[in-house]
Amino acid sequence: MGQVLEKTHYVLQVGSKGRVVLPAEVRAVLGVGEGERLLLTLESDGTVSLKPMRKVVEEVYGLYKDLVPPGVSLVEELIRERREEARREELE
Repeated sequence: MGQVLEKTHYVLQVGSKGRVVLPAEVRAVLGVGEGERLLLTLESDGTVSLKPMRKVVEEVYGLYKDLVPPGVSLVEELIRERREEARREELE
């Protein structure tokens, strides 16, 4: 993401189809472009926050990285399990 701006307040207008345009400098700081997905979080006090989905994915991925021991591939384990299942089904 880009450098944090000094100005942190912007007045935005909701368009006829419910669209809101983010100012160019905000898009630059968030590192988002056309078509990129954002996560909007509505807080209990009525405030909202926006976060690029790629940032959300990075954060979630980081939560689980320590659950798999080094050198273990969950993909390879899944493939091996599916092959074993297929073999058992063939024998039935």
